[in-house]
Amino acid sequence: MIAKLTGLLDSTAADACVIDVGGVGYLVFASAKTLGALGTAGAAVTLHIETQVREDAIQLFGFAAADERDWFRLLLSVQGVGGRVALAILSVLVPGDLHHAVAAKDTASIARANGVGPKLAARIVNELKDKAGTFTLSAGIAPPSATPGSAVADALSALANLGFRPLDASRVVAAAVAEIGDGAAVGDLVRVALRKSAR
Repeated sequence: MIAKLTGLLDSTAADACVIDVGGVGYLVFASAKTLGALGTAGAAVTLHIETQVREDAIQLFGFAAADERDWFRLLLSVQGVGGRVALAILSVLVPGDLHHAVAAKDTASIARANGVGPKLAARIVNELKDKAGTFTLSAGIAPPSATPGSAVADALSALANLGFRPLDASRVVAAAVAEIGDGAAVGDLVRVALRKSAR
């Protein structure tokens, strides 16, 4: 199995690139975010690889960062999510945003990906909500734990009433909790979250 490729970028397409490794061109499917980070043809690149072997094909999926590859594997564990759909999700949500979306049960953000409808988005959230807790976020701020009736849950609700998307509310409330602590009052959490959203 191929786990990593280092070579020169030969070309890119809408959903894939060709990496030249010692004169052999490997076709690697990748998210829009990874493809955008590769640079121009001729640039030296290193990609983390997930190899999928099927009866009719061997496909390589490439990732600029290991956490993106880990989320790809996690998404594949959900029934109905194949490699292309997982890449579509990772094209609209970076790993940290996907983590927050799952924790906040923000199916709307996940459903923005091509090929993901409301039912599949709900299944992704339901199946990954417990597994996602084992992942650490790149930014180091975990999604807030929103127990019903808690200050965090009330702060998330207040921001939703102000028009915040669940993903954005989760992110700024998590940052507020990181700054002022779990025991903060609802008003303080909302005030700090609003300040952070304005940056």
